Amino acid sequence: MYIWQNGMLVKKEEAAISPFDHGFLYGAGLFETFRVYGGHCFLLDDHLERLNAGLELLEIGKKVKRNEAEGAVRSLLGANGYTDAYIRFNVSAGIGEIGLRSEPYDSPEVLIFSKPLPRAGSLQEKRGKILSISRNTPEGDERLKSHHYLNNLLAWREIRHFPGVEGIFLTQEGNVAEGIVSNVFWAKHGILYTPSVQTGILNGITRQFVIELAEKSGIEVRQGFYSLDDLLNADEVFFTNSIQEIVACPGIGDANFEGMNGQLAGFLHGRYAEGRSSFYSKSEIRTEDDV
Repeated sequence: MYIWQNGMLVKKEEAAISPFDHGFLYGAGLFETFRVYGGHCFLLDDHLERLNAGLELLEIGKKVKRNEAEGAVRSLLGANGYTDAYIRFNVSAGIGEIGLRSEPYDSPEVLIFSKPLPRAGSLQEKRGKILSISRNTPEGDERLKSHHYLNNLLAWREIRHFPGVEGIFLTQEGNVAEGIVSNVFWAKHGILYTPSVQTGILNGITRQFVIELAEKSGIEVRQGFYSLDDLLNADEVFFTNSIQEIVACPGIGDANFEGMNGQLAGFLHGRYAEGRSSFYSKSEIRTEDDV
């Protein structure tokens, strides 16, 4: 298998980075994961917008454009023989001296990884479990999709004996936050709810896409601070991320929901599927009047 490293295809066994890379030493790096459907990089513009904003904030001297990213992914998938794939697009700060750095980084390390995926299918289910470990607060004003992943790793180990389950973080104040690898939505009386980014969650690209889908379909969406009881009293619950798309949740602990029979999850999954092979951004979603 090949990876893409700084403009070159490299066999995974031969790929290497410097031990002085500040992405390794201090977590100064960002990544995006997105899905390729039949060769199309779904929502690539939205992923790159978030990536580039984070790179600017961290003062990492790199701005990734669509044609560069798409060309690199196409080259990588061609070398590996994939048409439907998981992509991790990683930008690390690059080499620096030992010690924290105040100057911008001017020689970042760009790595792209891929894994084959089956063709996308119907709506799937996954139960939820409330984690005992709290969601930590972001290092800055908002959470970046950075190399700093220890909170998620510890949470993942908490559910390792519960296959097919998504762990759900609460904040230290007890508000619903997000899943280990997902954002959380629920519906009550036809209204869609999801935690605000002000709770410290990652503003997932699929989260943003689903909110836009819902609003342009005439569904009311409310974002805010919600208690665990708000979540457990829902009619339906679902998770979102860029690889698993929309995943219905049939239950959390003793609370049961509509799962794959949920009307909103099923409707939104159907509309989601309409854009898989062509959309670069949520801005391409049409309203009901346009459909």
